[in-house]
Amino acid sequence: MDDVAGLPARRAALRLLDAVLRKGLPLEAALDVAARDLTRADDRGFAHAIAAEALRRLADLDALIDSATRRPLPDDAKARSALRIALVQALAMDTPPHAAIATVLPLVHGGPRKLVHGVFGTLMRGGASLPTPPSLPPAVAARWERHWGPEVVAAAAALLAAPPPLDLIFAAGAEPSDQMDGVGLLPGHLRLPGRTAVAGLTGYGEGRWWVQDVAASIPARLLGTGEGRTALDLCAAPGGKTMQLASAGFDVTAVDSSESRLARLSENLARTGLSARIVAGDIMRWSPPEKVDAILLDAPCSATGIYRRHPDVLHRVRPKAIAELAETQAAMLDRVSGWLKPGGTLVYSVCSLEPEEGEQVAEGFLRTHRSYQAAHVSAGELPETIPVEGHRIRMLPGVFAEAGGADGFFIARFRRSAD
Repeated sequence: MDDVAGLPARRAALRLLDAVLRKGLPLEAALDVAARDLTRADDRGFAHAIAAEALRRLADLDALIDSATRRPLPDDAKARSALRIALVQALAMDTPPHAAIATVLPLVHGGPRKLVHGVFGTLMRGGASLPTPPSLPPAVAARWERHWGPEVVAAAAALLAAPPPLDLIFAAGAEPSDQMDGVGLLPGHLRLPGRTAVAGLTGYGEGRWWVQDVAASIPARLLGTGEGRTALDLCAAPGGKTMQLASAGFDVTAVDSSESRLARLSENLARTGLSARIVAGDIMRWSPPEKVDAILLDAPCSATGIYRRHPDVLHRVRPKAIAELAETQAAMLDRVSGWLKPGGTLVYSVCSLEPEEGEQVAEGFLRTHRSYQAAHVSAGELPETIPVEGHRIRMLPGVFAEAGGADGFFIARFRRSAD
């Protein structure tokens, strides 16, 4: 059976869907185990692409499947997952229908093979298609509409329809080459079309820039220029914000609990020629030897703001997890609040579209920490296109929409009293 061309990649894609939808694992974290039988990088990449595209369009794929069955298939039925894989290839990935179904049927060998073949054939003969833009999962759409309104939900769905653009952040003094045809949305930023190959771009090997979504670059910008001041970048890996702070002249200590992710940060620092002290540690246990001038806490969160790059978050993040992560963020802010010098600046950020993690945590911090005040963003610090509200920034789907959008983010800035 394994001699069917392309079958191992489809089997890996089936395992990936199971890992995300049944076990609640992140897609990237599940890849090594799911693709354990694949030796070629192209096959691993294809398995990942199938699973990611199926997750991006899951609500619409399931609607098609349900329209062609007399009784709804269980959500975790292998037949449903096999049909998702076949349909997404045929309808969204330019795979010929006969190849899409031929490489999926062996996955249900000894099971509901006739059902899978029949449903797929019925849909293909009926001219089935997937809508553009894709539909958000109903629970997510309802939650975001309750928080942000229908316009934001529509903008969020639109961002799922196209690959996200490639954002480059340039080191201080570096400029894009004349060969780079893109648009700058912030100082020191250049946006290139989605699926641009990083390896072929001028200046990568010389360390002139790094890849970082434009929204993710805002928190470090709110700390201004370093001029030798000390800064902690907490939960720092893979290092985009660390490099921003070092490039801006801060004396940076980057802290993260993941040694493997810190290794990537070290590689990025070596490539760019920037320097920072790197500490492997859990900030709920680790403490700095002395107080610092600035702290950037990009806290662990649901990551629902980066759903267009990681569509698995749309299906595995539940309200309970959001509430637990918000509690963790509040605890982290409380712990690090004592590490800042009087008059120093603290920036808290999350790549989340959930107000429980952003706005509510920030409000709670100010209520319970009387030595801290809101540090308002003044005119001229950021372009007018950035939605600033006092000391807070909420990047929602729809910001920079005409230029390809941006990741969802919440950022708040606080200042510690001087006395």
